Amino acid sequence: MRLDILVLAAHPDDAEISCGGTIAKHISMGLKVGVVDLTRGELGTRGTAQIRDQEAAASSKILGLTVRENLGLRDGFFKNSEEDQLRVVAAIRKYQPEIILTNATHDRHPDHGRAAELVYESSFLAGLVKVETKDQGKIQSPWRPKAVYHFIQSQYIHPDLVVDVSDFWEKKLEALRAYKSQFFDPQSKEPETFISSPSFMKLIESHGQEMGNAIGAKYGEGFTVRRYLGVKNLFDLI
Repeated sequence: MRLDILVLAAHPDDAEISCGGTIAKHISMGLKVGVVDLTRGELGTRGTAQIRDQEAAASSKILGLTVRENLGLRDGFFKNSEEDQLRVVAAIRKYQPEIILTNATHDRHPDHGRAAELVYESSFLAGLVKVETKDQGKIQSPWRPKAVYHFIQSQYIHPDLVVDVSDFWEKKLEALRAYKSQFFDPQSKEPETFISSPSFMKLIESHGQEMGNAIGAKYGEGFTVRRYLGVKNLFDLI
C-alpha cells in the first residue's frame, strides 16, 4: 500500500497534537495519509497501552487515515540503534511515502528528539539497496522519501514552513478528544500530567494561533526541515 504522507511518531497522540490539522487537510485533498506510532505509550501516567490502542483507532477514523499501525518499540527506551532503525526502515519501505512527518528535533519529552533522529536516519537508510529488510517473508525494495519534515511540539522551535490548517482546526480537536485518557477530564481520578491539565489545551490553541498569525491565517501548524526547501515556482510559496 503506497501512501502520499506517512507520519512516524513516538507516541499515540503525538501526530494529532502536532500535525492533526495538516493530516486532515491533505486527506481532504484526496491524498493517502497513514500513521505509524513507534511505541504504545505504555509508560504514560494515565491510561494503559490497551486503552491508548483503542483511542488511536477512534482518532484514526475521525481523521480518515488510510492506515495506522504500531511498531511496538519500547516506550522511553527505544534507541537510534541498528535494530530499531531496521524496524523503521521496513515501515518506510512498506508504505513508500513521498513525504514523512515526524517528531520535533528537540522537545520536553526525550523520546521526541530521539524519535526525530531515528526516523531521519532510517529515511536515508531505507534508500540503500544493501540494507536488507523483509515484509511477510519477502525482501523489500529500497525506498527513500522525497522530504522529511519535523513537526513542532510543546517547546517552541522557529518553523521553516507553516501549513494553513484554519479549516481543519475543529477536526484536529475532535481527533484529540478521542484520547480521553490523556487530556483534561474533570471526572478523571487519575494523576494530573503535563498534557491532562486545562492549560495544555490552551497551549495547543495558542501555538496554532501563533503559527497561523505568522502566515496571515487563523490557525497554522509549523514544521522544520534539515535540507533546503525547493520549489519549481515562486508562487508555490504563497
